[in-house]
Amino acid sequence: MTLIEHLAELRSRIITSVLAVTAGAVVAFWQYEPIIDWLSGPYCEIRPDAECVFLQTDPLESFGVRITVAVYTGLALAMPIVLFQVWRFITPGLHPREKRYAVPFVTAGVVLFVLGAGLAFWTVPKALDFLVSIGGDQFEQFFSGSAYLSFLVKMMVGFGIGFEFPILLVFLQIAGILSPDQLAGIRRYAIVGIVTLVAVITPSGDPISLAILSVPMYLFFEASIVIGRLLRR
Repeated sequence: MTLIEHLAELRSRIITSVLAVTAGAVVAFWQYEPIIDWLSGPYCEIRPDAECVFLQTDPLESFGVRITVAVYTGLALAMPIVLFQVWRFITPGLHPREKRYAVPFVTAGVVLFVLGAGLAFWTVPKALDFLVSIGGDQFEQFFSGSAYLSFLVKMMVGFGIGFEFPILLVFLQIAGILSPDQLAGIRRYAIVGIVTLVAVITPSGDPISLAILSVPMYLFFEASIVIGRLLRR
């Protein structure tokens, strides 16, 4: 294919992906109530004796939150189609050996990201409870919808990225940049590096989130060493 043909195909893939996201966003826009009820679950857990409502100070805030929820949900619903379009675009340029590795890498990446986001959703009530209690009884907590949604999304994305850690380590070993023995030799430094990385990618900075994400990331570090040795054999 010529450069123009590649660009034309890329445009076609992008248009298909955008249409899929748009369709998912339209569905999510009209199903907003059950979606926001589910997303506000962690917030409601820290207010068991009070009405679970958000504070609105801007007339346009609720509409903005609805649009944001629709877009994020539409992206999540369209993700299989988007990933398929990416796969179809890059497949012709891959060698058979690369294709063999690409499928498990993409599959593992999606599964791990979803698991990380799910762990973040489970962690958010505990993080919020700590953040609320740390200020003392003088503060009455009412979150705005946009601030809460931003916090929740950042937590889920941060945890999802953290769960991609073993994919990166295995890739570096396959590429010959790192070896299992090299990774095993930096275990002590890895612990410090993992805790520092988690502190950066999680927005709350609370010790609960730090511990909950650091432990599986270190286990992933050890698992990537085992996988690297098996692949080398």
